[in-house]
Amino acid sequence: MEPFEFVNFTLSDPSLLLSGATNMNFSLCSTSSELACPSDCVMRSPVANRFLSREPVRFDETWKKRKYFNTKKVFASTHIVPGHLEDSSSIAKKSLLPRREPVERLGFVRTLLIDNYDSYTFNIYQALSTINGVPPVVIRNDEWTWEEAYRYLYEDAAFDNIVISPGPGSPMCPADIGRICLRLLLECRDIPILGVCLGHQALGYVHGAHVVHAPEPVHGRLSGIEHDGNILFSDIPSGRNSDFKADKESLPKELIPIAWTVYDDTGSFSEKKFSTPVNTSLSPSRNASVISVPETLENQSYWPSPHVDGKQDRHILMGIMHSTFPHYGLQFHPESIATTYGSQIFKNFKDVTVDYWSRYKSPSLRRRMINETANMQVPSACQLLKELSRTRNTGNGSSYNNNNSSNSLSTAKKNGVDVFNLVDLAYAKPDTKLLRLKWKKLERLVHKVGGARNIFMELYGKNRGNDAFWLDTSSSDKARGRFSFMGGKGGSLWKQLTFSLSDQSEITSKHGGHLLIEDAHGSTEKRFLEEGFLDFLRKELSSLSYEEKDFKGLPFDFCGGYVGCIGYDIKVECGMPINRHKSKAPDACFFLADNVIAIDHQLDDVYVLSLHELDTAETSFLNDTEEKLITMSVSPTRKWKDQTLPAIDSSQRKASFVPDKSREQYINDVERCMQYIKDGESYELCLTTQNRWRIENTDPLGLYLHLREKNPAPYAAFLNFSNANLSLCCSSPERFLLLDRNGMLEAKPIKGTIARGSTPEEDELLKFELKLSEKNQAENLMIVDLLRNDLGCVCEPGSVHVPNLMDVETYTTVHTMVSTVRGLKKTDISPVECVRAAFPGGSMTGAPKLRSVEILDSLENCSRGLYSGSIGYFSYNGTFDLNIVIRTVVIHEDEASIGAGGAIVALSNPEDEFEEMILKTRAPANAVIEFCSGSSERH
Repeated sequence: MEPFEFVNFTLSDPSLLLSGATNMNFSLCSTSSELACPSDCVMRSPVANRFLSREPVRFDETWKKRKYFNTKKVFASTHIVPGHLEDSSSIAKKSLLPRREPVERLGFVRTLLIDNYDSYTFNIYQALSTINGVPPVVIRNDEWTWEEAYRYLYEDAAFDNIVISPGPGSPMCPADIGRICLRLLLECRDIPILGVCLGHQALGYVHGAHVVHAPEPVHGRLSGIEHDGNILFSDIPSGRNSDFKADKESLPKELIPIAWTVYDDTGSFSEKKFSTPVNTSLSPSRNASVISVPETLENQSYWPSPHVDGKQDRHILMGIMHSTFPHYGLQFHPESIATTYGSQIFKNFKDVTVDYWSRYKSPSLRRRMINETANMQVPSACQLLKELSRTRNTGNGSSYNNNNSSNSLSTAKKNGVDVFNLVDLAYAKPDTKLLRLKWKKLERLVHKVGGARNIFMELYGKNRGNDAFWLDTSSSDKARGRFSFMGGKGGSLWKQLTFSLSDQSEITSKHGGHLLIEDAHGSTEKRFLEEGFLDFLRKELSSLSYEEKDFKGLPFDFCGGYVGCIGYDIKVECGMPINRHKSKAPDACFFLADNVIAIDHQLDDVYVLSLHELDTAETSFLNDTEEKLITMSVSPTRKWKDQTLPAIDSSQRKASFVPDKSREQYINDVERCMQYIKDGESYELCLTTQNRWRIENTDPLGLYLHLREKNPAPYAAFLNFSNANLSLCCSSPERFLLLDRNGMLEAKPIKGTIARGSTPEEDELLKFELKLSEKNQAENLMIVDLLRNDLGCVCEPGSVHVPNLMDVETYTTVHTMVSTVRGLKKTDISPVECVRAAFPGGSMTGAPKLRSVEILDSLENCSRGLYSGSIGYFSYNGTFDLNIVIRTVVIHEDEASIGAGGAIVALSNPEDEFEEMILKTRAPANAVIEFCSGSSERH
């Protein structure tokens, strides 16, 4: 056997395959005559009549043989599949686009990237940005008309090639493949096109292949990929010298197979990552190379081999090319983080493009150059990018210029972007406030006063912690969380925001809602926010300016600003569909905290911070708080037993949480999720449910103190909003998103959870079991790629990276699999827009996010509320840190609720998924039960 390397590719559609069979095994949507033969629609288009003047561009035989595939036979056919699409030769005779004029050989390539509403498209965007030398232009698959596409591609010659992204669903369904993808593949015969997954299937479909179900979706699992030496796989290590020869007759003759895999060669990331090459002394074979992919598809209809251990060992199509057009398709994901040679494939496609256009020698055929290529803006391009940039240069954190540019006194910053040339910083802009920060450091004080708990109780514990917050790094592992922050009502700038989305029947805007603002004096103001809460928060933060020198020397980023929570239903402000359910609790609650206590758990220091507006009197908060803390140090063992606690009703002692869904109902929903995955509608679905308990007159702060003792976590929190009758007792181990003062974004998704063992030996075995679990690795990998995509929307090209992949972290009750994704934020993107691009956290939705959220909304019978959302801060200096709201008790109007769930993938076992959901509720539920039954110590 030849030596081989494993290279991971993620596949976007876990259940569909190309086939040459004349009968489709299934259809995801009803097929009309229009769908069955879209070429007829093409010919009826009035624009198409203009395209009949020139012959189609063809490859010459020697170039095709030398550059593209190792076969002497060139396939060309006028065969028409009965009842299906006409073949490309027939189409070419009927409707011929004008030949594209070539570009001069350039160091950059301009790509049109078509997004099929996928959650991995911006991973392709990031890769192509660095490889091509210029970022692609991204459009959604229903964003342009054919006339617009024709104008940019042919009249303006604005693009050198096209990439069609992965996506959910089927190329047979117009809602999945969009307006123009099939037509581009049929008619743009002289423009290089690469289709990935759904794009690959579309390439096969338009030329007569059928798309059929796979017997087993295996998305996220690794498998060896063999290829025939096609230029698309140039410089990728070769592997096993397979005797397998693709049965090209099983596909329409317009399509040539160039890559395939073997069904029984799947495995986990760990298995492939640590596999040992065999017979490494042998040289690679150019004719049969193998790389490894997380496999999702298998063809049911061709290339079968004998059964092995009850399974058919069959070769499965993973790559195709057109026999005469420069069009390619790949079933797997070259953009996945686990794809070792994915970037090489994109480089090869760039080389294909450059080489293709350089072959036109005639000056008369050379197309005109586009001047501002690197900064090209195509009208209507990419709705997401428009959404992210729609408020640039209008006070959302971008720099602005003040008319008074002379005699500048200093440089301030606003939302992390420089604001230069300000004569009077306090009045640089009518709606801008320059906040000044004062702070004191009290060294080695934490242990003297008995820890963070005693500090919070001394300063904010009276009256059950009403209108107070505590972002609490309660984990004993200081490497996971070094700083805690706490604060309460009292400063002159303090205010509370309470936002509730409107019922959909009230308004036409799906993300409008009602905002209640309460200031430090108790005055209230009501507003209706037509553009939603995130837009309001962005404007609020953009109105705050700062000077970096004020917090120079502080080892943390939060220096005051907005602290609170964002509910899951705010997803409607982030491009997600309309909410099917309405939350009883508010959808967002925040404090504007001007007085903050910060605790350095590593160095044992306490910081006291206070914000005030320029030219306003400073408060006595610094000195008063310092005096209180120093006084506390006299009695370090002081215990807090002076709270008045209500008597526990006897019926409440015997009660417990009641799940919204029974075991049978939840298992049935898991099975439905798995069917959606099999049908290619999603790769992974994070199914959740709620557990509720009516608890009256419970002390939320006392409950939180008990929870943090029983289940400490690095992203724990206590929040109390008295005017909303809302408290959150959170013991989350997961960070959603962080933005530091250097502009670095970080996400730490958790996917993969297992209970701790009862003995050290069993515990270590369970930890090892999680680390090697193929199912949990598949879960984690797909969410990591989703987070890379989300960060890729707002980060500098080439900056998104994964420093830690699938690490196992240990907590009090569970082991979890955690990855870290980072990227450098673009300078013209505001902090809130970073959150908008990634919310809700991918670990709570699945992928592709949009389709997955739609499916989950149809399965879940109530709103998730604040569960699955985020708790954290937006600092006035443009930084933020937010967690994922899991392992959390939400107390609203005397009802305690705990949300829990898990990621459903093709490898899921429904009964195991139910047990995992119960496991995740156990720690917070037990804390509530113990506290409310009176079995815990009351402090």
